[in-house]
Amino acid sequence: MVSEQKHNKGKLFVLAGPSGVGKGTLRTQALSNVENLVYSISCTTRKPREGERDGVEYHFLTEEEFEEKAAKGSFLEHAVVHGDHYGTLREDIVRELESGRDVLLEIDVQGARQIRFLLPESVLIFVLPPSLDALEERLRKRKTETEEKILLRLEGAKKEMEQAREYDHIVLNDVMERASEELRRIIMSYRNR
Repeated sequence: MVSEQKHNKGKLFVLAGPSGVGKGTLRTQALSNVENLVYSISCTTRKPREGERDGVEYHFLTEEEFEEKAAKGSFLEHAVVHGDHYGTLREDIVRELESGRDVLLEIDVQGARQIRFLLPESVLIFVLPPSLDALEERLRKRKTETEEKILLRLEGAKKEMEQAREYDHIVLNDVMERASEELRRIIMSYRNR
């Protein structure tokens, strides 16, 4: 008798929340603490911040390149956030999931909503700041945005935080080590099912 081998697809984990909440730090911690977890690098039209490299933090595209990819249907999700385009390449996600690896996306709330619609089996995790004051402090410490951009991001954060209940999990990023461990436990809980 020949036994059939079951192909296990990977799981898609979506990390979303307001700008400056610490999604990038939590993502980095998760990737170093969870085996067989890969990060899907998003595309953006925003200019690189100091120290960011193309193909590492983001794929930095021109408006024309982004629009061309969007027109071809290359993005699984895409949105305009604070005046810049962001998107996740469909082929990157499909390739990793089909190979059996779990994928971690770090995207905005609009993109997370699109993912939930297209891939309802994905796991959405909202990262919440301890307070709006703490979020403002983090944004100002980055020293990467103008005053106008900071105020725009804070206004957006209020609206985004109202949507946190729509997510499968909420991680309060008050203490990075604790929040990182909580994120790791969430990911591992789906592997143990």
